[in-house]
Amino acid sequence: MKSCAANALSDFFFEYETPRQVLVRNKRVGVVCRLIQLGVLAYIIGWVFIYEKGYQITETAVSSVFTKVKGVGSTNISGVERVWDPSDYVFPPQGDSSFVVMTNYILTENQTMGKCPELPGRYICKSDTDCKGGTYNRTVDGKLTGVCVKETKTCELLAWCPLEDDRNIPNPPLLMSAENFTLFIKNSVTFPLFGITRSNLVEEIDGKTIKNCLFDPDNSPLCPIFKLGDIVKLSGFTFETMAKQGGAIGLVIDWTCNFDYDVKKCKPKYEFHGLYGNPRVKDTSKASVGYNFRYAKYYMGDKMEKRTLMKVFGIRFDIIVQSLGRKFDIIPTLTAIGSGVGIFGVATVVCDLVLLYVLPRRDFYKNMKFKYTDTAAQQELRGLGSSVYYTLEANARQVRRKDKTNDPDLDTGSIKTSE
Repeated sequence: MKSCAANALSDFFFEYETPRQVLVRNKRVGVVCRLIQLGVLAYIIGWVFIYEKGYQITETAVSSVFTKVKGVGSTNISGVERVWDPSDYVFPPQGDSSFVVMTNYILTENQTMGKCPELPGRYICKSDTDCKGGTYNRTVDGKLTGVCVKETKTCELLAWCPLEDDRNIPNPPLLMSAENFTLFIKNSVTFPLFGITRSNLVEEIDGKTIKNCLFDPDNSPLCPIFKLGDIVKLSGFTFETMAKQGGAIGLVIDWTCNFDYDVKKCKPKYEFHGLYGNPRVKDTSKASVGYNFRYAKYYMGDKMEKRTLMKVFGIRFDIIVQSLGRKFDIIPTLTAIGSGVGIFGVATVVCDLVLLYVLPRRDFYKNMKFKYTDTAAQQELRGLGSSVYYTLEANARQVRRKDKTNDPDLDTGSIKTSE
C-alpha cells in the first residue's frame, strides 16, 4: 500500500504529460488554419489593441458646468418699447447646465380672479345644461360655473380674467435679437483614478483671448463663448424657425483623453444636436411643436390681487458633458494578450472538424489522431510485471499491424500524411 502511494506521488511530481501531435500535410487544411490565425491576429492587433485600446484602463470624469448668457434685446408692441436683459429672458437665472432663452411670448396683463366666458370657439354651449357646473376640464382655464353665456355661446368660467388668448403666435418672433446673444460656458472635469483635473479654459485661452474670442469650429474651436445663432445653425436649424415656437438643443462637451500623452493634449470638443426634431420635416406633420411654458408676476392693484401672465416660447439649451479617460495599465494588457492567445485555439478546432468530419479520408485522419485502447486488457496488464507488459504490448502491436495499417503507433515521432 505504501509503495503504491509512493509511486503515485512520484508519478505526480516527477512525470510530465505532453499532448500527442499529428503533422498533417494537406494544403486546404493548412490554408484554412493560417487564414483563421491571420484573422485572429488582425482582430487582436487591429481591434483589441489599436481601436479599443485594450492595453489601457478607462474612467469617466466628475464634471461641473457653469453658464452665463449676455446680451440686450428690445421689443416694440403697440408703440410700447421695452428692453430685455438676461434677468428677463433667461430661465432659471442661476447659471445651470440646463436653461431657456426666451425668443417669443404672449402677454396677458391685468388679470384678476373672477368670472368670464370662455374664448369664442372653445367649450361651445347652447344652454346651461351643456356646462356642467363645479367641474374642471383639461382644455379650459378655470372652473365651470354652469352658466352658458349667450353673447359668446361659450361656458362661463371662474378663472383669472381676462383669459389668455394664445391662438395667434407672434410672427416674426418678438425677440429675434436673441440670435446675437452670447453664451459663456465654464466646465471642469476631474478623473479621480488618474488624479487629473482639466478645465475648458485650456492653456491657449488666456484673459486677453477670452475677451475677444467667439467660438468657430474651424478657426476658434476652443473658445468657450458661443453666439446663440451659431449654436442653432450648427445644430442643423435656422434661428427664426426655432425662435417662433421654441425648441431644444443639446450642446455636448466631449472629453476623450489619452493620458499616455501630455496632459495638455486633453482638450474639449464641442458638438451641437438639435433636439427639436428633424429639420427636414415640416411643422404641420409633427404632433407637438416647439417648447413653451407660462409664468406670472403678481402684484396688488386697487386693493385686489392681480397678475401679468406670460406664455414664453424659448430655446432650451442642455449642456451635456461626456468623458472617457484612458491610461496604460499592465493588468488589462495581460488580459487582452491572454484572451487573444486563447482565441488562436479556434483555428485548431475548425481544422480538426474539417479533418475528422468533412474530408474524404476522415477515417484515416481519425486513426492518426486518436489511440484506441481496450479497457479490460489495460486492467489486466496493470497487475503484471513490466517485462510481461511490454511483451504483451509488442504482440498486440503485431496484431494491430495486420488489421490496421494506418495505426499511429507503428512509427515514432511526428506522423506526416499527404492527400
